[in-house]
Amino acid sequence: MKENIVAKLTAKNDKCACAIADKIISESQETDEWYEYFNDFASLLNHPKSLVRNRVLYILAANAQWDEENRFDSIISNFLTHITDEKPITARQCIKALAQVGLVKPQYIPRILSCLQDADLSKYKDSMRPLIEKDIAETEKTLKTL
Repeated sequence: MKENIVAKLTAKNDKCACAIADKIISESQETDEWYEYFNDFASLLNHPKSLVRNRVLYILAANAQWDEENRFDSIISNFLTHITDEKPITARQCIKALAQVGLVKPQYIPRILSCLQDADLSKYKDSMRPLIEKDIAETEKTLKTL
C-alpha cells in the first residue's frame, strides 16, 4: 500500500486516489505511520490537478501533529499560498485545513491569521466568494479561541 504513494495519490482513477487519501487522513488522526511520507505529500502541494492539491492539504494537516522534526516549517509558506488557490474549492479546503494545523502548531497562528486577513478574494466569482469568506471567518474564530 505504501510503496509509490505519490503515484497512488495522483492516479487517473480519482475514486481510488480519493479512497487512499481518506485512509491516510483517517489513520493520521490516530498514528504517525504516514508521517515518514511527509516530504512525498509536500511534493504534491503544487500539483496541476486541484483534486490532488485538495487531498494533500488535508493529509499534511492531519500529519502536522506528528511533526516533531518541524518539517512543516519548510512548507508553511507554500501551504498558505493555497488560501487563494486558482480553484475556489482548493482555497476552501486549505482554509479549513489551516484550523487543524493551528491546533497542533500554534506557533503558526499569527501568520495564518495574517494571511487569512490579507487574502485577496477578488478573483473569485460572486457565487464562491461568500463561501470562502465564511470559511475564513470560521477558521479565524477557531484559531483565535486557542
